[in-house]
Formats: sequence, structure tokens, C-alpha cells
Amino acid sequence: MKKLTFLVLAVLFAGKLLLAQDVDAGKKLLYYNRIASATQSLEKTVLDKPKEADAIYWLGQTYLATVKADGKKDVAKAKALYQKALSEGLNEPLIWVGMGHVELLEGKNNEARQRFEAAITATTKRKKENPEILNAIGRANADGGSTVGDPLYAIEKLKRAVELTQDDKKQNPEIYINLGINYLKAGGDKSGGDAYEAFNNALRIDPKYAEANFRLGKIFQSQQNKEKFEQYFNASIESDPAFAPAYLELYFYYQNRDINKAREYLDKYVANSDKDCSTDYFYADYLFRSGKYQESLDKGKLMENGACKDYPRLKVLYAYNYDRLGDSTKAKNNIESYLNTAPPATIQPDDYMFAASVMKKMDGSEQTAIKYLEKALE
Repeated sequence: MKKLTFLVLAVLFAGKLLLAQDVDAGKKLLYYNRIASATQSLEKTVLDKPKEADAIYWLGQTYLATVKADGKKDVAKAKALYQKALSEGLNEPLIWVGMGHVELLEGKNNEARQRFEAAITATTKRKKENPEILNAIGRANADGGSTVGDPLYAIEKLKRAVELTQDDKKQNPEIYINLGINYLKAGGDKSGGDAYEAFNNALRIDPKYAEANFRLGKIFQSQQNKEKFEQYFNASIESDPAFAPAYLELYFYYQNRDINKAREYLDKYVANSDKDCSTDYFYADYLFRSGKYQESLDKGKLMENGACKDYPRLKVLYAYNYDRLGDSTKAKNNIESYLNTAPPATIQPDDYMFAASVMKKMDGSEQTAIKYLEKALE
């Protein structure tokens, strides 16, 4: 009987270990911003283990990291996933935090706070909260723009998570990443300094934690400090060559300054990313910036004739190329079509500036050009 019990326990432990490994694999892909691969991996895990809260929570996080064609997060898909789990009786604190994350993105801060507090209460043992739950609350509030969530509430919870894990042999650097992001969202005179300290604390725990260097680079990028942001983005790459977001930022910086250097960063970004419409678009954009206007147009048309036909910025690509090829009418039609139909979240100031430059070439379009310049300034 003892042998049978031991065998059952061993099988159960092995199953839990394999599940944890599957979830960790999905989390790692999400960390590298390989959203499609992370989603595919975690969907398989949830299909195999439909009652595992950890897998469901992280699958929902991949949905929230997915940006749709309208430039918005796939909140509806994450909400449906978490609601389904709750309706099927999976009343787990981590699922409550996931649902609270969705509610924050919907602007329902009070409802989210109630879920977070319930999750904390349910996982508090001997007057000690669960740092994993506190960190998940911090992650939820770190998501979205400056008006999303309650960063001061998140900072309080993340500081408590730091206290609870101070003596752990293996601290979690992500706690400090979420702390730093919430400091930046909170704003104020000290926010940049507090965020800088938090990201450096993540590096103290794990000097090879690429996201910490990347976040430090973003701070200095916002200050237009080239020497510093380039230093930190390169440090991110050196510590972990698979961390694609740093390559992309360096590509953006060099795309109008040194096209050969930009191409190097773009190639490395593509090599370490999921192949999707955005990687195809970046390559078509690179061709334009290289002066290969017809090749860039051809690449765009290939996208349009395939799975990327609804990629919103294709019309911008066409407009730029037609402008350089001397076809002002097609340039005008494409950029106006984009500006009239694109979701506001996808329109950049440079798009309005370019539209104004095109309109200046067209007789009788001076007022339209002025209107676009005003929008760019806004």
C-alpha cells in the first residue's frame, strides 16, 4: 500500500513539475515579447490542463499583450478567458487578479481594487501576504498608459513584496521592474529617480536581466540622452542577445541616421522575434529608407495580398513611396485614406507632418495642409 501511495504521489509531483515547466516556457516567450509563440504555448497548456489557474492567468496575460489592428489590447479575449474560469468554479486568487487587470483596462478601478484585496486576503498566511499575488497586482497596474490603474496603490503592494522576499535566496527581479514602471506612472519630481533605483535593484538581483537595462535605456531615451540610452540598450543585448525589444529601439533610432547600422539591428530583431505583419512591415519600411521605393511598394503589396491585408500602416508605406516616386496623387490618396480611417491610437505626429508636406504640393490644399500641421502639434 505504501508503495502504491508513493507511486501516486510521484506521478502527481511529476505532473505538477511538467506543468510548471510548460507555464515557465510561455512566460519566458512573453518576456522576450514573442507574443504569438507565448500564446500558442500557453493555449496548449490550458487545453491539456483546463483547471490550472497559473496557466490560465498567464494565457490571459498574453492576450492582454496582443495588440490588434486598431492599436488596442485584446482585452475582450482575456476577459472571456478569466470569466469562463470563474464561471466554471475556478475561484483562484490569481484568476481574480487577472480579472482585476482587465477591469483596470476598462477603467473600473474600484471593482479591480476589490478583487485585488480579496486575492490578498485569501492568500495571507500567518499575517504574511503572498508576494506572487502582490507582484501580479503590481503588474496589472503597470500595464497601460499613465491614466490606467492606480500606481500609488501598486507601489505600496510591491514594496511589501520586496520586504517579504528580502531573505529569499532567489529574489524575483520582475518585482522591481513593476515597481519602477509604477513609479514612472505615478509621476512627480522623484519618479524618475525612484524608477532608476528600482531598475538597478533588478540588476543587483540578476545582472543579466535584460529588461532592467532596457527600462533604464527608456528613461534616458525620454531625456534624449543618446550616450546613456544607447549604453543601456546595448547592455541589454549583451546580457541577453535574445531580448528583441532593445534591437527594435536601436533600429528606430538609426533608421533616419545610419541605414546600414539600422539594417543590422533590424536583422537581429527579426531573428529574435515571431515572424508577423509587424516584422514584414519593418522590412518594407527599411527598403523605403534605403531608397528602394519600388521594392518597398512590392513588399507592401505582398503583405496586402496575404494575411497582412488589414495591417493599418500599409497605406502610410504606400504614401511615402509614391511621394518619392513622384506620384503626388497616389501619395495624397493613401495618406488621407489612412488618416480618415485609422484608429487614433495608431496615428503618429509624423503622419500628420507628412500629410501636410504632400498637401502643400497640391493646388488648393493649403488649408488642409495647415489643418494637418495643427494636428501634428496637438
